[in-house]
Amino acid sequence: MSNGDLRIVSLIPSGTEILAALGLTDAIVGRSHECDYPPEIQDRPICTQPRLNTSASSSEINDKINKLIQSALSIYEIKIEILKRLHPTHIITQDQCDVCAVSVSEVEKAVASITHTPPEIISLKPNVLKDVWADVERVANAFGVDSLKVLENLEARVKIVSQKTQGLSQTEKLPTVACIEWTDPLMIAANWIPELVTLAGGEPLFSTTGQPSSHLKWENLIASNPDIIIFMPCGFDLNRTRQEAELLTQHPEWENLRANQNGRVYITDGNSYFNRPGPRLVDSTEMLAEILHPEIFQYGYKGQTWELL
Repeated sequence: MSNGDLRIVSLIPSGTEILAALGLTDAIVGRSHECDYPPEIQDRPICTQPRLNTSASSSEINDKINKLIQSALSIYEIKIEILKRLHPTHIITQDQCDVCAVSVSEVEKAVASITHTPPEIISLKPNVLKDVWADVERVANAFGVDSLKVLENLEARVKIVSQKTQGLSQTEKLPTVACIEWTDPLMIAANWIPELVTLAGGEPLFSTTGQPSSHLKWENLIASNPDIIIFMPCGFDLNRTRQEAELLTQHPEWENLRANQNGRVYITDGNSYFNRPGPRLVDSTEMLAEILHPEIFQYGYKGQTWELL
């Protein structure tokens, strides 16, 4: 199939970004309500919508998500009429997290109702950085394009960070880092995040690379007393993250936390970067390097994609 015949619907932001990195932006005919990058795809029809109010409070969003999952409903629904009208040849979705995007089973159900030639489903399931590279390669292979240059460039940027931080543990104690993925209830970021923190010269607390995110008891945060706290709530931009973090700082024991006393509490645009397992996880790694070791790294992300709280 030539590129001109491709009609791709991407139902996950990281998938859209992988397609764009591979030069396939023009083949994208539809997207999810969350696919917003690169900017030129924002005019493509939206094929999904959330079943919850994303401007509600964190605890309300969390409760609604739990209720939907318990009733075996997906958090997102597919706009089947739009999907049918787009006649996709391929649909990109994910099998990584029920909260992040439409699930594969939802897509399979929707595809079953399409009467013309059913589109091929490509499902991404990354848990660590090398899975993201494998996804880039798999998507490239599915569409007959070359991923070598894209991957070489991404991997080279990660290597620059890791080479500069490699010797640090010999000369100094690495800072302990808590990455907060949700504030109410408190959850710690996992999957690829501990790996990125390690690459950037930090010691990740409470989480293991490749494992799903987990709940964190407030008293455990106090007891471990991290050197650095970074907020990266799932699906929230910098402004919403600031609001969430400020609510947490009202906790009576917040004042005593080392990270707070040393002015090392940070907010990030988790939605665009840390929560998206696509090419911009490399930017996320560079951001973490800049946050953890400003004496070594200055990429210019500060004030744009992360800030001091």
